[in-house]
Amino acid sequence: MIPTTTLADGTELPLLGQGTWHIGDDPGRRRTEIAALRHGIEAGMTLVDTAEMYGSGRSEDLVGEAIAPVRDEVYLVDKVLPTNASESGTIAACERSLAVLGTDHIDLYLLHWPGPHPVEETIAAFESLRARGLIGGWGVSNFDPAEIAELPATPLVNQVLLNPSRRGPEHDLLPAHRDRRPHITTMAYSPIEQGRLLEDPTLAEVARRHEVSTAQILLAWAMRSGDVIAIPKASTPDHVKANAEAVDIALTSDDLADIDRAFPAPTSPMPLEVI
Repeated sequence: MIPTTTLADGTELPLLGQGTWHIGDDPGRRRTEIAALRHGIEAGMTLVDTAEMYGSGRSEDLVGEAIAPVRDEVYLVDKVLPTNASESGTIAACERSLAVLGTDHIDLYLLHWPGPHPVEETIAAFESLRARGLIGGWGVSNFDPAEIAELPATPLVNQVLLNPSRRGPEHDLLPAHRDRRPHITTMAYSPIEQGRLLEDPTLAEVARRHEVSTAQILLAWAMRSGDVIAIPKASTPDHVKANAEAVDIALTSDDLADIDRAFPAPTSPMPLEVI
């Protein structure tokens, strides 16, 4: 069973979801990618994350087809591009995404990163969409501590880059999320650094001790606090199955100490990194 955490609005979500960046880009892989998403949903990874930016709508189109038979079981996350995030532009973007997805609502709608439009306009649009029942709640992505502090209202979620090689948010952003009232839930994207950490010798040794893969160790690390949601991408059912098995890994104090030595936690504020 996938462990869960609870958003400030009371929604209970799995700590392990499914990302879809680059899913839908290759038409030849469509059936396999749809099967992967459905397998993940069956395994309890019912949070599915997409964005209008991903493949200029190709990801949304594939996600819509994948979740259509089980829409009521899925917590669907989507994102508006900052260039579209004026008050009227956000509403229009959401309506376009709903049409591409083939659904009547998005459970969580995020501003993809801070952009040129006043965030007050974006939030006003979010609230209008919520009042119309087109979205269930709203949040942000790639917002640093100063940008979070300046928000006139509290988002449900801030989605950020977080993995052992990108630990900056642990110093000040994650504490700010936890201390804010109501609290902000962290979603960690690229928890395996798009594959670039898979050959690291320290992580490989930790994986060897547990007789699992390095990718599974990275997912266990991302979820270790019990309140950070990891959203890795997996494009095959076998990959999805391996991701789901990561929830059963209990990292020891020795494991964490080894990872800390190889990837030291920040001791001072760092600029928020993005991919």
